[in-house]
Amino acid sequence: MKYLIVASLLMIFYFGCSIENQDGKTNSENANFVFVDSTLITNDEFGESVKLGRALMLHTSELIGPEGNMGKYLGNKMNCSNCHQEAGTKPFAFNLMRAHQRYPQYRPRENKVLSLADRINNCIERPHLGKPLPYDSKEMIAFLSYFKWINSFVQKLDSFPGEKNLKLEFPKIPADSRIGAQLYLNKCSSCHGENGEGVMHESNRFYVYPPLWGKNAYQAGSSMHRITIMASWLKANMPHLIAKYNQPVLTDKEALDIAAFINNDSLHPRTVPIKVDYPNIKTKPFDYGIGPFADTFSLFQHKFGPFEPIIAFKRNQSN
Repeated sequence: MKYLIVASLLMIFYFGCSIENQDGKTNSENANFVFVDSTLITNDEFGESVKLGRALMLHTSELIGPEGNMGKYLGNKMNCSNCHQEAGTKPFAFNLMRAHQRYPQYRPRENKVLSLADRINNCIERPHLGKPLPYDSKEMIAFLSYFKWINSFVQKLDSFPGEKNLKLEFPKIPADSRIGAQLYLNKCSSCHGENGEGVMHESNRFYVYPPLWGKNAYQAGSSMHRITIMASWLKANMPHLIAKYNQPVLTDKEALDIAAFINNDSLHPRTVPIKVDYPNIKTKPFDYGIGPFADTFSLFQHKFGPFEPIIAFKRNQSN
């Protein structure tokens, strides 16, 4: 009997019919995804740290933003959940449920092995334009506790639906920021503003919809600054509350064109990276838009595509 109860619980946790959203509610349309229920967090010291970590994911700016209640670490007023939706548990939205077991790992952007705490600070410094959390701080320990807790739901799985962003079919032509500009106006500007400025909450402490370029948006060199990464995220998640991973509103080409418009640095300047990325240029991703490169493809093609020739070249080089 005890075994049957445990097995039933595991089936609920691993193959539940819904996923918790930011308000603790569930979305019954997300069948067969891993179920995360915050009411299962224990009421002990570790559980309190987990709860704080979850709160930091959802309410980052209010807690550690420029006017934060706990500390002032961020340089802008964005929340982690602007990108890592549903506190890092939503499928196809920079899901973080396996992060705790994947670190330490080698990161080519820094050309060294990073701990999970390093990676957390990487996000604090880049998308949030902030200063690093002390490694022994209550906030850092809370982030790590939360990631350990959500990892417990997937640690024994080889993979799970939505662990990665949606895959895209890359067209044989470059992403077009001119087409993207019109698509942005029609599909994105009502939330993010015609000038990408976002919508600030009436409290002036966090964004309802985050800025996409300008001095308060994510930094150049952030993952979202790569067109293919942003496009794969957009396809599954935008327009907000309309698009679903299995019912996208945008085509692959439209998502790439919008990402090209948002990340066109000649149109939308953003803050300069604070560090030199990819000191070993051979490890640069195919779509990284800042030179130099270990090939003869142009800066434009690395940034906007077409990407398949670069992918094929890198594949041949590794064989």
